Amino acid sequence: MPEIVTLPSARYSASSDSFAVDRAFLGVREAAAYLGLSPRTLYVWRHRRQGPPSFRLGARGRVTYRLDALDTWIREQEQADSRSNPALDPVSAAPQRRAGYSATA
Repeated sequence: MPEIVTLPSARYSASSDSFAVDRAFLGVREAAAYLGLSPRTLYVWRHRRQGPPSFRLGARGRVTYRLDALDTWIREQEQADSRSNPALDPVSAAPQRRAGYSATA
């Protein structure tokens, strides 16, 4: 039987490597688990204004992430990585010449 780890408002199934999320908003711990990161990493990224978009929600002002924003951010990261996007592969790019450089000696 596959092991199931229960997080507040999210369930992770080790057998299918997927999340079943009960709501569209995740707290820092749930978002970190969803992304496979530590909550500390998300806090540091938020402080540096990096990483996935987040906002404060509710009377207590808890940091919250939209699930669809996390998915969008993941897709953006894939497109920015040359290993996932063949158009950015430096090996397949045409050689470039420096301006003002002469090949003659």
